[in-house]
Amino acid sequence: MYSQDAISGHRRGRPEPTAEMLSGLACLMCGTDYRNAPDSEAVVVSHHDGGQILACHGTCARMACGSGNGLGETPLPLDERVRGHRGAERS
Repeated sequence: MYSQDAISGHRRGRPEPTAEMLSGLACLMCGTDYRNAPDSEAVVVSHHDGGQILACHGTCARMACGSGNGLGETPLPLDERVRGHRGAERS
């Protein structure tokens, strides 16, 4: 189990989220691209501009929001997240 200090320190030390992370296409913590790893179990850990931010189930989710299961919200389907990301790129 990770201590709260370790989790807080990791949050402070990581770079800003990428556009893919903000669109729910990549893990907020480890950067796994869900388009290349569709079998990865992702969970919702936060929201940004009306979109879901995801992390891999377990350690990444725990580091992102304090719960290995995320927020208990079902992630949008991958194809819908991809369409949203493409729309955001055009803006």
